[in-house]
Amino acid sequence: MSISDTPDKALPEHHNVSTVELALDRERAILFIVDFQEKLSKAMSAEVLRKAGSNARILIEMARRLDIPIVVSQQYPQGLGTTIEELEDTLSGCDNVHRFDKVEFSACEAEQFALIKESLGDERSQWIVTGMETHICVYQTVRGLVQAGKSAHIPVDAVLSRSKENWTTGLGLIGHAGGVISSTEAVLFDVLGRAETEDFKALARLVK
Repeated sequence: MSISDTPDKALPEHHNVSTVELALDRERAILFIVDFQEKLSKAMSAEVLRKAGSNARILIEMARRLDIPIVVSQQYPQGLGTTIEELEDTLSGCDNVHRFDKVEFSACEAEQFALIKESLGDERSQWIVTGMETHICVYQTVRGLVQAGKSAHIPVDAVLSRSKENWTTGLGLIGHAGGVISSTEAVLFDVLGRAETEDFKALARLVK
Protein backbone atom coordinates (compact mmCIF):
# COMPACT_ATOMS: atom_id res chain seq x y z
CA MET A 1 0.00 0.00 0.00
CA SER A 2 1.44 3.36 -1.01
CA ILE A 3 0.08 6.84 -0.58
CA SER A 4 1.13 7.58 -4.14
CA ASP A 5 -1.28 4.90 -5.37
CA THR A 6 -4.30 6.82 -4.13
CA PRO A 7 -6.48 8.03 -7.02
CA ASP A 8 -7.03 11.77 -7.32
CA LYS A 9 -10.74 11.38 -6.64
CA ALA A 10 -9.94 10.10 -3.12
CA LEU A 11 -8.53 13.46 -2.12
CA PRO A 12 -11.11 15.92 -0.78
CA GLU A 13 -11.82 19.35 -2.10
CA HIS A 14 -11.01 22.19 0.25
CA HIS A 15 -13.76 24.60 1.24
CA ASN A 16 -13.83 28.29 2.14
CA VAL A 17 -10.11 29.03 2.13
CA SER A 18 -8.88 32.46 1.10
CA THR A 19 -5.72 32.95 -0.92
CA VAL A 20 -4.20 34.71 2.09
CA GLU A 21 -4.69 31.60 4.22
CA LEU A 22 -3.35 29.40 1.44
CA ALA A 23 -0.07 31.31 1.15
CA LEU A 24 2.44 30.01 3.69
CA ASP A 25 4.79 32.49 5.36
CA ARG A 26 7.90 31.35 7.24
CA GLU A 27 7.35 34.15 9.78
CA ARG A 28 3.86 32.83 10.59
CA ALA A 29 4.37 29.08 10.22
CA ILE A 30 4.71 26.31 12.80
CA LEU A 31 5.53 22.66 12.07
CA PHE A 32 3.50 20.22 14.17
CA ILE A 33 4.65 16.59 14.51
CA VAL A 34 1.63 14.73 15.90
CA ASP A 35 2.21 11.36 17.59
CA PHE A 36 4.88 9.87 15.30
CA GLN A 37 5.54 7.15 17.88
CA GLU A 38 7.44 3.86 17.93
CA LYS A 39 4.77 1.37 18.98
CA LEU A 40 2.09 3.03 16.88
CA SER A 41 4.39 2.94 13.86
CA LYS A 42 4.56 -0.86 14.02
CA ALA A 43 0.88 -1.02 13.03
CA MET A 44 1.52 1.00 9.84
CA SER A 45 2.38 -0.20 6.36
CA ALA A 46 6.18 -0.26 6.21
CA GLU A 47 6.26 1.51 2.82
CA VAL A 48 3.82 4.23 3.87
CA LEU A 49 5.73 4.73 7.13
CA ARG A 50 9.02 5.03 5.24
CA LYS A 51 7.60 7.63 2.87
CA ALA A 52 5.76 9.65 5.54
CA GLY A 53 8.76 9.56 7.86
CA SER A 54 11.07 10.72 5.09
CA ASN A 55 8.75 13.63 4.27
CA ALA A 56 8.42 14.58 7.93
CA ARG A 57 12.21 14.72 8.15
CA ILE A 58 12.31 17.01 5.10
CA LEU A 59 9.84 19.34 6.80
CA ILE A 60 11.86 19.27 10.03
CA GLU A 61 14.97 20.26 8.09
CA MET A 62 12.98 23.04 6.42
CA ALA A 63 11.90 24.29 9.85
CA ARG A 64 15.47 24.12 11.17
CA ARG A 65 16.94 26.10 8.29
CA LEU A 66 14.18 28.71 8.24
CA ASP A 67 13.85 29.05 12.03
CA ILE A 68 10.26 27.83 12.07
CA PRO A 69 9.11 26.56 15.50
CA ILE A 70 8.45 22.84 15.81
CA VAL A 71 5.86 21.35 18.15
CA VAL A 72 6.04 17.61 18.93
CA SER A 73 3.26 15.69 20.68
CA GLN A 74 3.21 12.15 22.05
CA GLN A 75 -0.05 10.31 22.71
CA TYR A 76 0.13 8.27 25.92
CA PRO A 77 3.83 7.37 25.50
CA GLN A 78 3.63 4.76 28.26
CA GLY A 79 1.55 2.66 25.90
CA LEU A 80 2.47 3.90 22.42
CA GLY A 81 6.15 4.61 22.90
CA THR A 82 8.15 7.72 22.18
CA THR A 83 8.79 9.60 18.93
CA ILE A 84 10.38 7.35 16.30
CA GLU A 85 14.16 7.35 16.24
CA GLU A 86 14.44 8.63 12.66
CA LEU A 87 12.60 11.81 13.54
CA GLU A 88 14.40 12.24 16.85
CA ASP A 89 17.72 12.10 15.01
CA THR A 90 16.60 14.98 12.79
CA LEU A 91 15.02 16.91 15.66
CA SER A 92 18.27 16.70 17.62
CA GLY A 93 19.73 19.36 15.33
CA CYS A 94 16.89 21.81 15.97
CA ASP A 95 16.79 24.50 18.65
CA ASN A 96 13.20 25.75 18.51
CA VAL A 97 11.37 22.55 19.54
CA HIS A 98 8.42 22.42 21.95
CA ARG A 99 7.29 19.03 23.30
CA PHE A 100 4.37 17.73 25.29
CA ASP A 101 2.60 14.46 26.11
CA LYS A 102 -1.16 14.03 26.03
CA VAL A 103 -4.03 11.62 26.41
CA GLU A 104 -6.51 13.75 24.49
CA PHE A 105 -6.95 12.77 20.82
CA SER A 106 -7.11 16.44 19.85
CA ALA A 107 -3.90 18.15 20.87
CA CYS A 108 -5.91 21.36 21.17
CA GLU A 109 -7.61 19.93 24.24
CA ALA A 110 -4.33 19.33 26.08
CA GLU A 111 -3.41 21.87 28.75
CA GLN A 112 0.29 21.85 27.85
CA PHE A 113 -0.50 22.52 24.21
CA ALA A 114 -2.44 25.65 25.14
CA LEU A 115 0.61 26.94 26.99
CA ILE A 116 2.92 26.22 24.05
CA LYS A 117 0.54 27.86 21.58
CA GLU A 118 0.35 30.96 23.77
CA SER A 119 4.14 31.13 24.11
CA LEU A 120 4.56 31.04 20.31
CA GLY A 121 2.31 34.08 19.92
CA ASP A 122 -0.73 34.89 17.82
CA GLU A 123 1.38 35.85 14.81
CA ARG A 124 2.30 32.18 14.41
CA SER A 125 -1.06 31.23 12.96
CA GLN A 126 -0.20 28.76 10.17
CA TRP A 127 0.18 25.17 11.34
CA ILE A 128 1.79 22.56 9.08
CA VAL A 129 0.50 19.30 10.53
CA THR A 130 2.05 15.85 10.06
CA GLY A 131 1.62 12.63 11.98
CA MET A 132 -0.44 9.63 13.06
CA GLU A 133 -3.28 8.80 12.76
CA THR A 134 -4.87 10.87 10.01
CA HIS A 135 -8.46 10.04 10.95
CA ILE A 136 -8.08 10.41 14.70
CA CYS A 137 -5.44 12.65 16.31
CA VAL A 138 -4.46 14.53 13.16
CA TYR A 139 -8.07 15.20 12.14
CA GLN A 140 -9.25 16.19 15.62
CA THR A 141 -6.22 18.44 16.11
CA VAL A 142 -6.74 20.17 12.76
CA ARG A 143 -10.41 20.65 13.59
CA GLY A 144 -9.44 22.30 16.87
CA LEU A 145 -6.87 24.55 15.22
CA VAL A 146 -9.36 25.77 12.61
CA GLN A 147 -12.00 26.35 15.28
CA ALA A 148 -9.40 28.47 17.13
CA GLY A 149 -8.95 30.66 14.06
CA LYS A 150 -5.69 29.12 12.82
CA SER A 151 -4.98 27.79 9.35
CA ALA A 152 -3.84 24.16 9.12
CA HIS A 153 -1.90 22.76 6.16
CA ILE A 154 -1.78 18.98 5.91
CA PRO A 155 0.76 17.34 3.57
CA VAL A 156 -0.98 14.13 2.55
CA ASP A 157 2.34 12.34 2.12
CA ALA A 158 3.41 13.07 5.71
CA VAL A 159 0.31 11.81 7.54
CA LEU A 160 -0.74 8.19 7.84
CA SER A 161 -3.21 5.73 9.29
CA ARG A 162 -3.22 1.97 9.85
CA SER A 163 -5.37 1.51 6.76
CA LYS A 164 -5.67 3.35 3.48
CA GLU A 165 -9.42 3.65 4.04
CA ASN A 166 -8.96 5.49 7.32
CA TRP A 167 -6.25 7.69 5.78
CA THR A 168 -8.64 8.68 3.00
CA THR A 169 -11.51 9.17 5.44
CA GLY A 170 -9.30 11.33 7.63
CA LEU A 171 -8.33 13.57 4.72
CA GLY A 172 -11.99 13.97 3.81
CA LEU A 173 -12.85 14.99 7.36
CA ILE A 174 -9.89 17.38 7.47
CA GLY A 175 -11.02 19.04 4.24
CA HIS A 176 -14.56 19.45 5.56
CA ALA A 177 -13.18 20.89 8.81
CA GLY A 178 -11.34 23.60 6.88
CA GLY A 179 -7.84 22.18 6.67
CA VAL A 180 -5.70 22.86 3.59
CA ILE A 181 -4.91 19.59 1.84
CA SER A 182 -1.35 19.86 0.56
CA SER A 183 1.87 17.89 0.01
CA THR A 184 5.41 18.04 1.33
CA GLU A 185 6.75 19.64 -1.85
CA ALA A 186 3.87 22.12 -2.04
CA VAL A 187 4.53 23.20 1.54
CA LEU A 188 8.30 23.34 1.08
CA PHE A 189 8.31 25.50 -2.03
CA ASP A 190 5.50 27.73 -0.78
CA VAL A 191 7.48 28.52 2.37
CA LEU A 192 10.68 29.05 0.38
CA GLY A 193 8.93 31.43 -2.00
CA ARG A 194 11.84 31.85 -4.42
CA ALA A 195 14.78 30.03 -5.96
CA GLU A 196 18.47 31.02 -6.06
CA THR A 197 18.88 31.20 -2.29
CA GLU A 198 21.12 28.97 -0.18
CA ASP A 199 18.05 27.64 1.64
CA PHE A 200 16.43 26.75 -1.69
CA LYS A 201 19.55 24.96 -2.93
CA ALA A 202 19.90 22.94 0.29
CA LEU A 203 16.22 22.02 0.66
CA ALA A 204 15.47 21.36 -3.01
CA ARG A 205 18.10 18.62 -2.98
CA LEU A 206 16.05 16.74 -0.37
CA VAL A 207 13.07 16.20 -2.70
CA LYS A 208 14.96 15.11 -5.83
